[in-house]
Amino acid sequence: MRTPLIAALIRVAEGQYRRRNGRKLDLERAWWTPPLSPDEVWRQEISQIEQLELSGLVAITDHDNIQGPLELRAAGAVVPLALEWSVPFGPALFHLGIYNLPAGRALDFFQAMQDCRRRPGLDRLTELLSEIAAIPGALVVFNHPFWDETGIGDARHEEAVRVFLRMFSPYIHAVELNGLRPVRENDRVRSLAASMRKTLISGGDRHGLEPNAVVNTTNAQSFLEFADEIRHGWSNLVFLNRYRYPHGLRMARNTIDMVRNYNRHARGWRVWTDRAFYRDDTGAVWPLTGILARSGHARGIRAEARVAG
Repeated sequence: MRTPLIAALIRVAEGQYRRRNGRKLDLERAWWTPPLSPDEVWRQEISQIEQLELSGLVAITDHDNIQGPLELRAAGAVVPLALEWSVPFGPALFHLGIYNLPAGRALDFFQAMQDCRRRPGLDRLTELLSEIAAIPGALVVFNHPFWDETGIGDARHEEAVRVFLRMFSPYIHAVELNGLRPVRENDRVRSLAASMRKTLISGGDRHGLEPNAVVNTTNAQSFLEFADEIRHGWSNLVFLNRYRYPHGLRMARNTIDMVRNYNRHARGWRVWTDRAFYRDDTGAVWPLTGILARSGHARGIRAEARVAG
């Protein structure tokens, strides 16, 4: 998410780290988490579907992390084991939604995907996608295909997207229509899906507190049945009212949600640096609050903000 506020906060954090440690903060080792816990996200999404007088079936994913669905299932929630897999492809970086991994093999698949992410190779990628796509009930979704995360430019990125889809088309079941991406970008996604004969499926990026703005409706009673519908080309999308709001306003609100203080956070992560993490040279994981603090006490950068409405 490229926003001036986030960029400014990261610059401040990098400056603090450099002054205290004499070296640059390696952002390749850092990541952040949204302000809501997996359970809070799941309950919110279920609630908005039930307001449509429908029963809810929700899949939760995180970037290169499967812990959320594992926690939810351990607590008794009915969710598929899923994640968003970052896939390097030449100068581009794509995100694939991987859904409904078998419980007995999910962690092995997860580890294989992370190994492939760190050491990219077309042969290994083909082998792994083929194996996942062959699992009954699994779904492989090309998420927000026109998001140029590496900044290579629209033309080069679109070329990479089309090459990727041609190469791996047999293993990709659907293309995501993302409720938090701009309308014009989603129009391009519709055209891409039609030209590549791919099914469209709902999705969204939960950066802040806003629920997804587009959902699928289905007669399926389980995710296995829903996956079978998608794999056979049947998908019915519903756009909720918030999708009509100005995209810039929605992104601004999500950005503020990301960085403001939460005194009642489910895990006690009050300031934004409590929700960002860093892996040090030993492999230990620390909240960014501790990394930036002068002492061992949690003292992060404060980011106060309010959103009307």
